[in-house]
Amino acid sequence: MDRSVIHLHNARPEETETLARIGLEAWLNGIAPLVPDKVRQEILADNPFLPFLKTLGPAVIVGTINSEPAGIGACEHADDTISDIWVAPAFEGRGVGSTLVRALETEVLGRGHPVAHIQVAALNSRAFGLYHHLGYREEWRQISFDPILKIELEKVGLSKRL
Repeated sequence: MDRSVIHLHNARPEETETLARIGLEAWLNGIAPLVPDKVRQEILADNPFLPFLKTLGPAVIVGTINSEPAGIGACEHADDTISDIWVAPAFEGRGVGSTLVRALETEVLGRGHPVAHIQVAALNSRAFGLYHHLGYREEWRQISFDPILKIELEKVGLSKRL
């Protein structure tokens, strides 16, 4: 594993386009294979990471390697749930995802929550494996309607005592 130095900072407005592209590339790599082509085309046409980043702004954490944005992470509702970890495919396996999760765990703990939660698509084996490696354990598994993807999707809820 490449032991690159990863730096973190809060998202800046001038990075929105770049970070939205990272989110979309990561989504295409991890989630797109699980959804119908129609859904994939809709997501490509209307990148949902743009409004997400504009809404959350500096609440999104950016991981960089050699000053290049490599991944993003967020707790969308500023609670005990890590809602988003997206790593550019070119930077996978270099510790960016782990670093983002740990930074968000620190935020969760700082908000007074002793347990962090994450949901993941059951078939997203790479993300699922990362969360297990970081100490998350399965709490539940269910098939439910995903309003963004507009499909039924099996998701797994994971948690970790901090």
